[in-house]
Amino acid sequence: MRAKKYIQQILENLESKHSDKPEFLQALTEFFPTLEPYIEEHPEIEDYNILELIAEPERLIQFRVPWEDDEGKWHVNLGWRIQFNSALGPYKGGIRFNPNVNENILRFLGFEQTFKNALTSLPLGGGKGGSDFNPNGKSEREVMRFTQSFMSELQKYIGPDRDVPAGDMGVGHREIGYMYGQYKRLNRPEPGVLTGKPTNQWGSFGRTEATGYGLVYFAENALWNHNERLSKKRVVVSGTGNVSTYTVEKATQLGAKVIAVSDSQGYVYHEEGVQAETLKKLSKRGRGALKYYTELYPEAEYFKDKSVWEVQMKYDIAFPCATQNEIDREMALNLAENCKIKALFEGANMPSTDAAIEVYKEKNILYGLGKAANAGGVAVSALEMAQNSQREQWSIEEVDERLQVIMKDIYTLCSETAKKYVGDQDNLQAGANIAGFARVAEAMIQQGLV
Repeated sequence: MRAKKYIQQILENLESKHSDKPEFLQALTEFFPTLEPYIEEHPEIEDYNILELIAEPERLIQFRVPWEDDEGKWHVNLGWRIQFNSALGPYKGGIRFNPNVNENILRFLGFEQTFKNALTSLPLGGGKGGSDFNPNGKSEREVMRFTQSFMSELQKYIGPDRDVPAGDMGVGHREIGYMYGQYKRLNRPEPGVLTGKPTNQWGSFGRTEATGYGLVYFAENALWNHNERLSKKRVVVSGTGNVSTYTVEKATQLGAKVIAVSDSQGYVYHEEGVQAETLKKLSKRGRGALKYYTELYPEAEYFKDKSVWEVQMKYDIAFPCATQNEIDREMALNLAENCKIKALFEGANMPSTDAAIEVYKEKNILYGLGKAANAGGVAVSALEMAQNSQREQWSIEEVDERLQVIMKDIYTLCSETAKKYVGDQDNLQAGANIAGFARVAEAMIQQGLV
């Protein structure tokens, strides 16, 4: 009871302070109440006011990013780096280029990243960064000039043992390569300052596939614990980026059939099984290219302007891999009552609303939340940091073996923590939140509340 009152008080304080940041508040509201049984056993959390301390980033950096287009016109975008928490190690988190990026989104992502990184058991703090720059429709040179300008400012605040950014939405090998080149011009060669680099620039093999593959490995471990397998399961995936594409690929390799995939403009239904190689080819055609899938597979169907989560079709497992809040309560009810799904594992960050998560619990849908299920990307980023420190480059087979072990360990940690604190090994939401929080909070107290 004492813990519940403390949590409510802190949430009220934070809602008053950050009323203009809905996604950030949503992340806090989803996270803090699940910690109640842990806080009841650890009164020092309230004594030191860890909740309010851990909800605020250690540092929030904002800067302008001027850049010149191909016609000689100058533009100015905003850039951010949120160094959220360094209790467990250097700040670690991706850089996102998207017109929807703002402080609210980056606070939410940085907060989630802190506990996701903690679940890997690797020495990583949490951070996030990005810009409201839209790379779509820009030429190669425009992207290069913008990225170099962005790094000219960002390089003042990062380093291999200080803050190690990676790629995210809108930032892939190309952009990371440009960033590293600019960092070298202004500093010195330090491969470990960025992860997600091209493999010929000391990037890690398997990094591109890591989040999607890791998501499927997490799901497979959860299913194994219920004497189930992915093999022969019918699966639906949202999104057509790297996470969703490699989720499709690995799920198919393990014997599942992916019957539908969506993007922001519609979805494809292919009863024979969506082909990952085709998704990779279509991604080169740019945004909205999923509609061309039926040109290669006439037996497939494309449905425009409709969410795949609204469709009434029978399948077993959902992998939302697109964006935050893509599944609301009505969609969740459809998944439970009409689609009859048995499990849902999040490849995106916070793709389910709080109301949707309540439906999963009410309908006994096995739910793997994003901070645990999609931790494969940051796990392999940490492996890239290790390779850079050792001046080695491991084979894709070795990286994948390590990824499988890490995802199994994350699932086991979440399940065992849930059983210990809430008496339910399948409450992976509580298990992941408590396990991640405990590691960060304990370190903060031991270090004098840093």
